[in-house]
Order: sequence, then C-alpha cells, then structure tokens
Amino acid sequence: MTNGRTPDRVAASAPGRRWPVHRAWIVAGVTFLVLLASAAFRASLGVLLVPIEEDLGWSRTDTSIAVSLNLVVYGLAAPFAAALLERIGVRRTAVSALILIAVGCLITTVMVAPWHLWAAWGVVIGIGTGSVALVFGAIVVSRWFVARRGLVIGIIGAAWATGQLIFLPLLAAAVEAFGWRSASLLIAGWCAVLVPLVAVVLRDRPADVGLLPYGAGPDDVEDATPPPSARAAIARAVTVLREVGLTRPFLLLAGTFFICGWTTNGIISSHFVPAAHDHGMSATVAAGLLAVVGIFDIVGTIGSGWLTDRVDPRLLLVAYYGLRGLALLAVPAIMGPGVEPPILVVVALFGLDWVATVPPTVILCRAAFGAERGGIAFGWVFASHMVGAGVAAAVSGAMRSVSGSYTSAWLLAGGLAIAAAAASLALPRVRRGVPQPAV
Repeated sequence: MTNGRTPDRVAASAPGRRWPVHRAWIVAGVTFLVLLASAAFRASLGVLLVPIEEDLGWSRTDTSIAVSLNLVVYGLAAPFAAALLERIGVRRTAVSALILIAVGCLITTVMVAPWHLWAAWGVVIGIGTGSVALVFGAIVVSRWFVARRGLVIGIIGAAWATGQLIFLPLLAAAVEAFGWRSASLLIAGWCAVLVPLVAVVLRDRPADVGLLPYGAGPDDVEDATPPPSARAAIARAVTVLREVGLTRPFLLLAGTFFICGWTTNGIISSHFVPAAHDHGMSATVAAGLLAVVGIFDIVGTIGSGWLTDRVDPRLLLVAYYGLRGLALLAVPAIMGPGVEPPILVVVALFGLDWVATVPPTVILCRAAFGAERGGIAFGWVFASHMVGAGVAAAVSGAMRSVSGSYTSAWLLAGGLAIAAAAASLALPRVRRGVPQPAV
C-alpha cells in the first residue's frame, strides 16, 4: 500500500528497504535489458550469415532456414509464454530464457552441419527469445503500471532498437577481427551477466513486495488468486485463440502484424546486411546502418507510446505502414557500396516506425478483447508477426538464390506494407475513457 505517499516514493515493504523511485520503474528497466538482449541476439544472425556460409561452405538457403525457424519458433512461443507466465512467473521465465539463449549460442561454436544451426539458432534460441519477447514486456508493464502504460510500453518496445544500436556493430566488428564464433561467445557471456540481475530485481507482481502498481489507487489491489497449472495455462492460450481467432478485429490485427513481421524482422533484420554485401558494402558499415535504424527507433517507439495515449491508434498504424512501404520500395534504387544521403533517409524512416506499431497494436488488442484476454490475444497477434517474419526470411532468401538479387524481395515487402496501411483503416475505433467490451 502507498499509505498516502506519492507513487514515485513507495517503499518495498517485503524486503524492508526503500527504493529511490517506485520499484515499477526498476522492474521496467531490467525488463528493458532482457528484451534488449533477446531482440539483439535474435537479429544478430543477419550479421553472421555470410561469415558462416564462407567458413562452412553452406548455401544461403541453408542459413535462411535457420533464420526462418528462429522467427517462427520465436513467434509461436509468445502466446504460450504469456499463459505460462501465470504459472512459473516472470522471474523464472526470464532466467530460463537467458540460459536457453546462452546454451544455443555455445552450441553454434561447435556445429559442423546445417541442421545443427537449425536446432541451436532456430529452435533453442527461438524458444528462449520468444519467451521474453514483446509479449513478455507488455505483461510486465500491464501488471506494474496503471499510469503511463502507453509510454512505458513504448520505452520497452525501444529495447529492440537499443539492442541493434549497441550489439550489431559490436558483433560485426568482432566477426571481422576474431571470426564469427567470437560473436556467439559474446552473446552467451552477456546472458550470463543478466541472469543474477534478473534474479535480484524482477518479481511477478507489485503485491509480492507490498506495493500497488505505479499510479494505482487503493481500490486497484489485485486479486491474489493462485496461479493456474501449466496445463490450464496452455489450455487458456488455446481457448482465447478459439474465442477470438475468427473475429474481424483479430483477423485484421493478426494480418497487419503478419505484414509488420515480414517488413521488419523478416527482410531487414535477416537480409539487409547480406543484401548490402551484394552491393559491395562491408558488414560493419551495413551493421552501422542498422544502428542508425536503432537510433531513430528509440525516438519513434517512445514517441508512438506517447501518441497512442492521445491519437486514434488506427491512424497511427496507417501512417507507420505507409511510410515503411515507401521506404522499402526505394531500397533497390538507392542501395550501393557506400553510404549516401538517400540510404540514410530510408533507414531513418525504417527506424521511426519499426516498433512504433507495437503500442497502438497492444492498445487495440486490449480494447477489442478486454483486459483479461487482451494479453494472450496480443500473444497470438505477435505470433502472427513472427510467422510473417519467418515466411519472409525464407521467401526473400529463395528470391535472392533464384535471381541473384534482392530487388523483387524489397518490392514485394513494400507492396505488402502499403496493403497493411489500407487494412488498418478497417480496424475498430478505440473509444477513449469508455470500458471496452470483450468480443
């Protein structure tokens, strides 16, 4: 309980010590670091594709299968992770996921056949990163925050951008200096560093440390019901999908987020560096351009969280997908061996609306399906995002293998983004300040 104190100065009564700010912000910060690591490491295979192919003699199809598996497993893990969080808890989920990522990276250092990469990066790391994906962050925020929820979701979403900003140029430099296996070892080491921090700071709910969520009043105390069994949690995820899966809002949200995954993780994260390599650009320079995407995405995602609290989320999605489509259509004409102003403009557009789609999509899910089912429904919408990314990774790699160029892949992605912008107008309107019925 807050006992009349301001939300920023609530003490964590359970451990008997005071925190300088409301503990929700500390939890959000650690959650940001976990998502930062997860997203950066999942995307890092784009930097490793060419070095692995050259070192082990594998084809682009071989490595693209690993990328595709990773994205699909990553996405399909999300809705079940959302349900299982109710059983095993936030802290144990995060610790287990970090251990899986570290183990998967260590396996890649001794692999000798393509299926080893598919199993380690596609399945093991896919499950680990999927368990602490954006759905994980959205659930943590919904439990720990009442006020500033849209803003914090935007900040958490920016973890993807910061991960690229910090890690991809570092990993690319490590690959050039010490070989691609050094990058796998760096990832495993960072996961090991995060495990004790997560264990100390993260808790499942504010009530576990004697607090209310940030911005909550005395009437907002959570009902301390026992967690469901693992079987019940998984059944709950399937039940929610059965209840909402054929509704118009879900089909529109899942369809547009499928395209979101296609046009971000599927082609840019996975194939931008190899595509730049085709044009004579070094991996370090290409990774630096993705870091520029990261810089602008920090601004775009946090700004999107702020806007989502004030502007019709449907109109935000129209703008985001439309701008992304134009940027993708421009890539074949401006990609070259050097960094010219047009490519900087395009990567800035990529950044501004990359994860900016997340806050309005989360709010639209909550509005359409209610607070109780909204988190799990978003888990399935996010699964659609990553399935789209996985399909795009495989299709884009196949297009390049057949034609020797990524041009058709960029044009296809741009056209799909324009289609998503048009479809966003058909989403149901959010009525501000009015309780939303579950459909």
